[in-house]
Amino acid sequence: MKSVQVSPRSSRISCRLQFLVCLFLIVSIPLVGCGRKPAPTANVQPDSTISVAANAGGPLVIKTSAAEFRVLSTGYLQASLVRDGASLTLDDPREPGATADTLVSGGKEIGDFVLDLEHAKISNASGRLGALGKRVELSGKSASSPAIEKTLMIEVYDKFPSLALVSTSYKNAGSTEIVLDRVITQEHVLNASLSDAKAAPYAMWSFHGSSEAWGKDDVMLVTPKFARANPMQTMMHNDENRTGGGIPVVAFWTGSVGEAIGHAETGPLKMSLPVKTLPDGRVSAAIATEGAATLRPGEVFATPLTFVAVFHGDFFEPLSLYSKMLQVRGLSLAHPTNADYEANWCGWGYEMDFTPKQMLGTIPKLKELGLKWATLDAGWFRSRGDWEPRPDTFPDDSMQKVVKAYHDAGIHITIWWIPLVVEDGHGKDILNHRPYQLSKVAKEHPDWLILDKDGKPARATADLGAFCPAVPEVQQYYKHLTERFIRDWDFDGHKLDFSYTVPACYNPKHHHKSPNDSINAVGDVYKIILETTRALKPESVTQACPCGTPPSLAWLPYIDQAVTADPVGAGQVRLRTKMYKALLGPEAAVYGDHVELTEVILRNTLSEVDKGRDFASSVGVGAVVGTKFTWPGYGPKFKIVELTPEKEAHWKKWIDIYNAKMLSRGKFLNLYTYGYDVPEGYAIEKDGRMYYAFYAPGKGKTWSGEIELRGLGPSHYQVVDYENGKSLGDVSSQNPKLRVSLTDHLLLEASPH
Repeated sequence: MKSVQVSPRSSRISCRLQFLVCLFLIVSIPLVGCGRKPAPTANVQPDSTISVAANAGGPLVIKTSAAEFRVLSTGYLQASLVRDGASLTLDDPREPGATADTLVSGGKEIGDFVLDLEHAKISNASGRLGALGKRVELSGKSASSPAIEKTLMIEVYDKFPSLALVSTSYKNAGSTEIVLDRVITQEHVLNASLSDAKAAPYAMWSFHGSSEAWGKDDVMLVTPKFARANPMQTMMHNDENRTGGGIPVVAFWTGSVGEAIGHAETGPLKMSLPVKTLPDGRVSAAIATEGAATLRPGEVFATPLTFVAVFHGDFFEPLSLYSKMLQVRGLSLAHPTNADYEANWCGWGYEMDFTPKQMLGTIPKLKELGLKWATLDAGWFRSRGDWEPRPDTFPDDSMQKVVKAYHDAGIHITIWWIPLVVEDGHGKDILNHRPYQLSKVAKEHPDWLILDKDGKPARATADLGAFCPAVPEVQQYYKHLTERFIRDWDFDGHKLDFSYTVPACYNPKHHHKSPNDSINAVGDVYKIILETTRALKPESVTQACPCGTPPSLAWLPYIDQAVTADPVGAGQVRLRTKMYKALLGPEAAVYGDHVELTEVILRNTLSEVDKGRDFASSVGVGAVVGTKFTWPGYGPKFKIVELTPEKEAHWKKWIDIYNAKMLSRGKFLNLYTYGYDVPEGYAIEKDGRMYYAFYAPGKGKTWSGEIELRGLGPSHYQVVDYENGKSLGDVSSQNPKLRVSLTDHLLLEASPH
């Protein structure tokens, strides 16, 4: 073997090179062994787990950890829930030409778009709902109207695996103008038989977020001839009251699977979500925009961002998902104060012509019952808009004296009023039937008024005029009003009533880009009211009541106490509390409204007899209890709501239970599916204990059978009927069932031991 001579100099160079190589390896190679883990690589994001498979024959399939979305060449998006290894769906696009998107132009329906699935553009998502996700873009044309080009965008995110975001755009590729009279998107045909072969196609429960009419149910069983328009942010003229606003979501569910659609924008939009049962028994749901656009050659119209979601459970699930989605997109909710959870007495029992004497005379009874908050309700003002005290009942500084008397008694007090409406000399008061006055503020600032298309003062709720919330001077006016109520008069918050929306504004002096600017700015005024109040009194209450209907997305972020809003019966108290716990969070403060409203004899929208006493429908579901009793006796006019000695004992018992348990501050858990779990059940977790409420199917009804206490931890629990202080024995998470008999309701506390 031939030897190689290495010079001393070469040897030194070689050693130096070896040292540098070793040093490089030590620095660049992660340490292993000795129990040390490899150092993580900085700024490297994991890949999305979502898969997309496209082929020429279709469908295009998007798979997530919880769902599967199938896109047909027609644009129909079929959503399925993946649960326990099974694929479950209500979507039934059985017709070959079933489409999710239709245009109406010049009275002609255009829905025959064909998408090119083979050449789908697949990329990473835009980041709307997180860093990880997939985006799919598809294009196509209409055979009957080739001048219109359609682009469908779908985004699915790892953090929201059961939801797909969708937007559709249309381009005028022709040489003449195209008028889009109506744009329909996210149309789905639903069939309950797909989840239960024995069920009729329409046999499913539904939630409707529109503010259509006072007292109308939000949660309804779909029927063979069901139809509901579900307009959003539209002033409804269905009665003298006029409603409008809404949460832009409709949801449907069976015992095994549910599906929901809605718009995914963080602000209010004027649109509708029409639902109807088809002749074959299946159910159609869609999102529609009227008078969408006029497209000149080369122009593009894009629909608002919408969503479709699949879920297991009832309406709580999609509403909670919807809220979380909007919060990721930038919507910020107001957190409740400690004051928001206090039980409340409201002076509305004395109705419109109440007096300071009546308000002051009730104070001793409020103290005896343990009530620390009160509301000075409607009737104290001279005219809506000015919001100055009536000189006949509140002369001089009478208002401030009432507030001081309540404060001296240790009771906080809020004031009733309505933002944005104004008496403008037109229309008639729906409560006392007198003609509306011309308020001073409307006389001094007629340019603030919302005008309709004909240039006349538009009509808002209760046939009132309205100021345009998009006008900066109007916003400043409501800031000054709030300061007057909270700083100058020393009130502790607000009951903002008749909180719906406002009409579209065509006042040329406002220089709007769109008539809908007024609708979009409603939330700005409510935000000013909340922030001004919080700055002056951090422990305050700002409540908004969309009388008889769901809330409005416009102002929902700018209240710290929701309200079940003039419920017609105890069932609406429970379901609307559940709705708000989904939208505002499981520990949200939700006022159950006056307990007297748990049993209502409704003569018409403006005439009713309230004689309820079902506190359990507020306490058991985690709502804040309230009442409007009168005391002492003031004659036959107030006899129904008078606090008699017998009623006083009942009121005292339940207010004490509420104050002791404060379940309104607990965590609402959606463990029971409304419509399918019998009896109707609710669960709340608080201070290491579980609380359950079960309600019989019908007032005065008795139900007997086995109930399941869901959500228990790995322990044994002592179960007590806390309404009656009665022990019902022990259960465990391995066998969390009890055989019970209940009339109306059963309220349970499960304590680990």
